[in-house]
Amino acid sequence: MFCVNCGSELKEGTMFCPDCGAPAGAAPAADELPGDRVKLCADGKYRWVYEMSLFKNPTVFVLIWKIFFFIFLGIFAIMMIVDAAEWSDFFPDRFLNSLKIMGYFTVGMTVVVGISYLIYAAIMGGKYIVEFEMDDEGVNHRQIASQSRKAKKLGEAVAVAGALSGNLTMTAAGINSQRTEMYSEFSKVRKLKAYPRRGVIKLNAPFNHNQVYASREDFEFVREYIVSRCVNLKK
Repeated sequence: MFCVNCGSELKEGTMFCPDCGAPAGAAPAADELPGDRVKLCADGKYRWVYEMSLFKNPTVFVLIWKIFFFIFLGIFAIMMIVDAAEWSDFFPDRFLNSLKIMGYFTVGMTVVVGISYLIYAAIMGGKYIVEFEMDDEGVNHRQIASQSRKAKKLGEAVAVAGALSGNLTMTAAGINSQRTEMYSEFSKVRKLKAYPRRGVIKLNAPFNHNQVYASREDFEFVREYIVSRCVNLKK
């Protein structure tokens, strides 16, 4: 049993939450603006706002790095297959040399992504602020309007720059960064990973990879709520 106002665990028969004082079973008005604590609104949906430091929490940086890395890894794999078909002496010398080049390229990519990320963080004011809306069916992750507009404009600029320079990777990254809202249907989630220290819960479904953030006080409540409704999780 949990408090619908602040998410604190309650003992059976409790009339008032010892943490926030709210009556057990009471719900905030549906039009009440969500705060940083998880609240159950009158329409039956949980809502909250999460503010994450882009300089202290590496979650967004890791996500951006992975996007670039797997794009480059796919291109590299195709090049390796073509070279292996064309050169009879591809193994082991050319293969090892290709791996060495990939290693240098990965280091260079990490530096470029790091610098780009710092610029992005500065433009966003050092914070990533998102609104969450969750019910028994799924959870919606939405960047607040002011940051969403900035992210879309920045993504458009990156996509145009990539198109003009003929850089397909940059173009793809720019298009992808314009997506500022994502919904995850619990019944379609196959994998779930929770990182309490970073306050993030990763939900993976086919063609849908979402991230849910929650404060330390609400993290276990949100995690348990989601896990109990993701009936198709792989064990």
